[in-house]
Amino acid sequence: MKNNICPICGGKKNLSTTIFSAELGTGVVVVRNVPAIVCEQCGEEWIDNHTAKKLENITVNAKQQKHQIEVLAY
Repeated sequence: MKNNICPICGGKKNLSTTIFSAELGTGVVVVRNVPAIVCEQCGEEWIDNHTAKKLENITVNAKQQKHQIEVLAY
């Protein structure tokens, strides 16, 4: 991690995980244990482009399958 200072509050950013959720219109998808960088002070979260693309694919697949609730582990 190049810069481990949070631009929001000045706290320390650490590698961690988060929960991602998206409203699909016909349902909701929730993905647990998503790799992220999280500020230990304010809780602001950042995910990298690779992770964002994978989450986008998961969301598209869940929407196509028309699940009402989809809970997945990353």
